[in-house]
Amino acid sequence: MKNFEAEHQLFLQQHLNRRSGERKGRLERGHSHGEILFLKKVWWPVYDNFDGLHPEYEIVDWRGRSYFGDFAYLKGPLKFIIEIKGYGPHVRDMDRKKYCDELNRELFLQCVGYRVISFAYDDVSERPELCRSLLQMLFNRYVAQDQPTQCSTIIENEVIRLALAQALPLTPKKVANHFDINYRTAVRLLHSLCTKGWLSPITSGAGERIHRYELQRGAWSSIE
Repeated sequence: MKNFEAEHQLFLQQHLNRRSGERKGRLERGHSHGEILFLKKVWWPVYDNFDGLHPEYEIVDWRGRSYFGDFAYLKGPLKFIIEIKGYGPHVRDMDRKKYCDELNRELFLQCVGYRVISFAYDDVSERPELCRSLLQMLFNRYVAQDQPTQCSTIIENEVIRLALAQALPLTPKKVANHFDINYRTAVRLLHSLCTKGWLSPITSGAGERIHRYELQRGAWSSIE
């Protein structure tokens, strides 16, 4: 079984060996408590490696200034910036201008092709399981899985995402229209998700007719 502390030291040293000057100094200074806690409590339990992850990743912003994201996750054409927010002197000392600059920087990163993922330090520390679930949910939309995935699983995951994206319960007609499938197929799909405990039926009248289905609490964490 891999040891986090040993693998983390190796990961950090590999990146230090490839850097010099301010980029190396930034990694030595910037990779501290919050970033290490994220790796230990959120990243490592899910992925068991640091493949594709780059600490204190440098990007030049629209002003020509260097910006260092806590982490970049680079997977083929996909580019993610991961930030751990809510701790350290840069948070305590932030004024309105710095706050505006931070928001503009995040928008700029989106413009040049990065998806920005921000985690609150308190959640990383106190609710890491939530952070892990949300991170997996996001990555699974973009990063291809190593193992084969059945078509039925893919469409079931998409039905859950459809339920998450709207405030009202799902109906067979809504599912049929959204996925361009026939009504009976939509009903069978919804019944299957009920059997798996991801959806629950809403009865009407005397409790015998079912026309709507609602998402079970926590079902989104089952999306592959």
